[in-house]
Amino acid sequence: MPINPSPTIRQRRLARRLRELRTTAGLTHADAAHVLGSAESKVGRIENAQSGIRLPDLRALMDAYGVTDPGARQEIEILARESKQKGWWSRYANSVDSAYAAYVAVEWDSSELYNVETNLVPGLLQTPEYTRATVLLQAPDSTPEAVDAQIDVRRERRKVLTRENPLQLWVIISESVLYHRVGGKEVMREQLESLVGDSRRQNVELQVLPREDPMNACLFGPFVIMSFPTSGETDIIYAESPTSTLYYEEEGDVDTYATLFRRLNMAAANVSKSRELIMGAIEEMV
Repeated sequence: MPINPSPTIRQRRLARRLRELRTTAGLTHADAAHVLGSAESKVGRIENAQSGIRLPDLRALMDAYGVTDPGARQEIEILARESKQKGWWSRYANSVDSAYAAYVAVEWDSSELYNVETNLVPGLLQTPEYTRATVLLQAPDSTPEAVDAQIDVRRERRKVLTRENPLQLWVIISESVLYHRVGGKEVMREQLESLVGDSRRQNVELQVLPREDPMNACLFGPFVIMSFPTSGETDIIYAESPTSTLYYEEEGDVDTYATLFRRLNMAAANVSKSRELIMGAIEEMV
């Protein structure tokens, strides 16, 4: 198979899973290569997400790695198949940044998502006009077509909350987010009212971190923890800055962010009180 110079997060998830299975089984690259009847370099390319893997080879490796549970084998095969597939976001390949499209793909694969936002309403919960105002603030030279594409992508992303197996979403936002008049009073009021509605969804838990809480000092920027339905997969952390996006996959990094989220979860107002804070902000949006 040809070498993939820019593997997606989906492909890296499969590669990491296969590497973990091999090491747990106590096998070396040479052992895996013997199973496949190939050079060790082929195994290295597969485990570094530089090359895909054919289904017969995947099944042979699972046999060698002692993966006998039918459910576990099916999960891995689905992951391998989906790593090659293009989703609805591919329609916007020429309209949105490739890094953003890659994030959307992983978000769609997630079963649980933990999101901390310091300055903005989370993308999954944004209204179209709030999105429009945000895009124009962050990229004032955007064309109308580019802005519309961002709105369309946000609208498609929200379907993850209402699909057959909906995403379980936990959100913590700084209280100051409620008072940033993005797009003006009317746009912000509509956005806050939409947040109240979303906070009543069974699969959404929305908390607000009060402005006076000292845990605000621990908010260095927004981040997302993504968990997946396959039992053997580790969580992935997504963090962003104005100039780059970062994914953390190592266990120590994941634990650091997970611990921070738990601390913020304990410090933030509960769901009911958070809803009251949002409604209070609505009353001030006059």
